[in-house]
Amino acid sequence: MKHYNVSAAIIFVDNKILCVQRGPSKYDYISFKYEFPGGKIEEGESPEVALIREIEEELNLSINNLSFFQTVNHSYQDFSITMHAFTCKVKDISIIELREHLEYKLLEKNDLSNLDWAAADIPFVDKLTKEIDV
Repeated sequence: MKHYNVSAAIIFVDNKILCVQRGPSKYDYISFKYEFPGGKIEEGESPEVALIREIEEELNLSINNLSFFQTVNHSYQDFSITMHAFTCKVKDISIIELREHLEYKLLEKNDLSNLDWAAADIPFVDKLTKEIDV
């Protein structure tokens, strides 16, 4: 089974959290699900450097104040991932460009569980709704 190391950004915009919706995928179980944006860590990159690059590539946003949040290991039917999540901030969301996602939402932490999340992101949602004061 293929394994990927990825980074994910839990981006705070004022008192809300940025959630993005995936597009169609060859795997139905992740198609159109919500996730925290991010992507694969390339050879020689730290999780933080990969995350800054991925957020710029996918959303045209510059993130700052990265702080480690949690690492999750998850096995899907066809692949597995180790996902390192970081909380961070963005100053100007108005310049966002969805280059790989269908839509985005800015939600308060208590509303996160209302979305249909990719399975690997659910532990982050659970921890955010229980432990973090936004």
